[in-house]
Amino acid sequence: MQILKNLFQVGGDLNGITFDQPGALWNDANSYVLKTEQGLILFDCGCGDTMEQIFANLRYWNLSPDDIRYCLLTHAHFDHAGGGHLLKQRGIPIIALGETADAVGSGDERCCGYLYHKTFQPFTVDQRVADRQKLSLLGLEIDVMHLPGHSRGCTAYLFNWEQKRVVVSGDVIGTLLSGDFGWSGSIDFDKKSYTESLRRFAKVDTDLMLPGHGMIYFHKPRRRVEDALNSALMQWR
Repeated sequence: MQILKNLFQVGGDLNGITFDQPGALWNDANSYVLKTEQGLILFDCGCGDTMEQIFANLRYWNLSPDDIRYCLLTHAHFDHAGGGHLLKQRGIPIIALGETADAVGSGDERCCGYLYHKTFQPFTVDQRVADRQKLSLLGLEIDVMHLPGHSRGCTAYLFNWEQKRVVVSGDVIGTLLSGDFGWSGSIDFDKKSYTESLRRFAKVDTDLMLPGHGMIYFHKPRRRVEDALNSALMQWR
């Protein structure tokens, strides 16, 4: 699905872009790809079992998997990062926050393989980033925003594209189908830090929010974040 010119959603089972197994609606998170003049940037890479579907979706838009230059991870959960070892086999550098890098490097319970009855294949992150860092990739400036709570390493990536401010938010915000927050079963889920992350995120204006599951927010995403913050303040204090 093309979101903006040269910005695509290429994975995600909740809205049928990829498909893992019968009855599974959360096994494969949303993956996005941005086409620049110097190559492709992939945001999250799904569970791994749908990698060929993601590549087929790329080819539909005349994009080659061989042109993926980087993959940025929003966090370490299996449905977002399980395919990382397959990208590493192709020589694609992976970028993530330190906490996420530690988790995928060990493949332990922080990656939540148990939730999907699968084994997470660990891999090494090539470049660790930090909160408030400005990444320069393929001529694009990307702001890194650490928003822990859903998991310890949750990260949002913000950039300007087609005169719009875009944020890839991972599971910081839940889908409208299942409440305001990302799944609370992670071993490193933390309500206090999650609330503080929502307070910070609710001050950020964007034009598009590309979430970890479900539909994209095309109209005033900040309102959705403010709603989540309101819920957190009512439920978790």
